[in-house]
Amino acid sequence: MKKSVLTRYRVMAYVTGVLLILLCLGMIGKYLLDMSGAETFTSVIGIAHGWLYVLYLVFAFDLGTKAKWSIGKLAWLLLAGTIPTAAFFVERKATRELEPLVTDDTAPAEA
Repeated sequence: MKKSVLTRYRVMAYVTGVLLILLCLGMIGKYLLDMSGAETFTSVIGIAHGWLYVLYLVFAFDLGTKAKWSIGKLAWLLLAGTIPTAAFFVERKATRELEPLVTDDTAPAEA
């Protein structure tokens, strides 16, 4: 598997995870603390998380299929972007498992 496949998944896992945490904090500010500006914040972060989660799904599916993971493991990888902080833990576990299988993208092709 190419290193770029793992790298783009890792980037999107962190982006999705951070946005989901921000969204949860915004919801707390909006509904529990009745903070001014929280409604706009949650709207913007919610839209960003939603669109970037779709990109995360594409990259996670690509990673899972190239790693030839089972449906259950792939489902957990895909759902990790919907559970606050889960994306960080799943990303670390996936990276530890797949790093030995990664090949360098810049290595010259053998003739």
